[in-house]
Amino acid sequence: MSVDLAVQIAIRTRLVTTQTVTDLVAATSILDRNKRPAPSPSIILGDVQVLDEGNSLARSRSRVYHTIHVWKVEPSREGVKAISGAIRTAIHSARLDLGPDFHCVDWRVSSMRALNDPDGETSHGIVTVDVLAEEVAS
Repeated sequence: MSVDLAVQIAIRTRLVTTQTVTDLVAATSILDRNKRPAPSPSIILGDVQVLDEGNSLARSRSRVYHTIHVWKVEPSREGVKAISGAIRTAIHSARLDLGPDFHCVDWRVSSMRALNDPDGETSHGIVTVDVLAEEVAS
């Protein structure tokens, strides 16, 4: 399994098992999909960038930037801000479990943004999770 997929699975698992998140967005609306319109409200996973951390000759450490999109039809950005805050709290609650192939060395929510969608009806939140992962020697 790739490190970015391990991070995505860990993030989705954390979100669907955290009641403060699922109180705001149903677990069935926390998705990895590339289709619009998204359910309202929804959390869409998938955008990712992986960089070699560059601090090991073994090249066993990767920095994964995983972007989470929050969508909600609403007249303000209040709902996406609340959902983004719940995501941040859920991510910070404990170390992410990346499965048997990777170890989560460090993790954080590095940014949160709330925007108006050009459709004039939808609010869009963007949450970036920054994970330092190390391959586990087999």
